[in-house]
Amino acid sequence: MYTIEEFDKQKTKVLKYILYKKRTEQEIRKKFSGTMEENMLEDIIHYLKEAQYINDHEFIEKTIHNFMALKNLSIKEIQYKLIAKGLSKNEIEDYLYENKEELEQYETKSAENILYKKSVSMEQEEIKQYLLKKGYKLENINKAIEG
Repeated sequence: MYTIEEFDKQKTKVLKYILYKKRTEQEIRKKFSGTMEENMLEDIIHYLKEAQYINDHEFIEKTIHNFMALKNLSIKEIQYKLIAKGLSKNEIEDYLYENKEELEQYETKSAENILYKKSVSMEQEEIKQYLLKKGYKLENINKAIEG
């Protein structure tokens, strides 16, 4: 068992880690596993979830919105990046499904941006293959080409 002082000290460390940059539950586990008692880490994670410092659904939403604002990615690439953060595949898929229309439009726009940038140095067919390899859906690529 651990003391309240130990708990507060470790909780403060974890809090500093997640306040510096939003983290997933999995990232917190990976970072602090082995540096403190397992049951204390579980209690801290539980506390932080209750206090809404950790919210994987919100993390998915914010991360996707950041990607949409700043990057040209396919929906597949977004999915892989979120899975790499240790987020639940089901939770990611649920979010993608709930926001399918908006994400399809984003993917088409991303494909248009890439087509525009690459058209200087590549043929259209090469760009199409490039986009397919990056996980873009053929229908969104075609919309972008027609666009």
